[in-house]
Amino acid sequence: MHEQTERIRESGFTDHVLVCTNARDSEHAACAEADGDEVYAAVKTWLRERGVFWSQVHVAETSCLGLCSADGTAIAIHPRGRWYSDVCPDDVPTLLETEFGPDATRLGRSDTDDE
Repeated sequence: MHEQTERIRESGFTDHVLVCTNARDSEHAACAEADGDEVYAAVKTWLRERGVFWSQVHVAETSCLGLCSADGTAIAIHPRGRWYSDVCPDDVPTLLETEFGPDATRLGRSDTDDE
């Protein structure tokens, strides 16, 4: 095992957006059926357009984040400690602008920065 915290910080990484794309064969809601792939693509597009995708902001598909809904996808943004449910592809620009600023210049904040 190798800790990579310093290397990642030195590379300029500041934030991680986790997008649930979990699918399941059951009667319960899952993000895959609630446009999870489309939300994931919209997140990547918004970040690419601002030049921060995979440089400062990493994006990852995840399995269940515990916020299942038939009305949209779950997203977590760290280190901010922000959690969202029911996110639709059209919600992504507003959500990311609220979190990161219109030009993605408010990066590297934690949930305690607003207190």
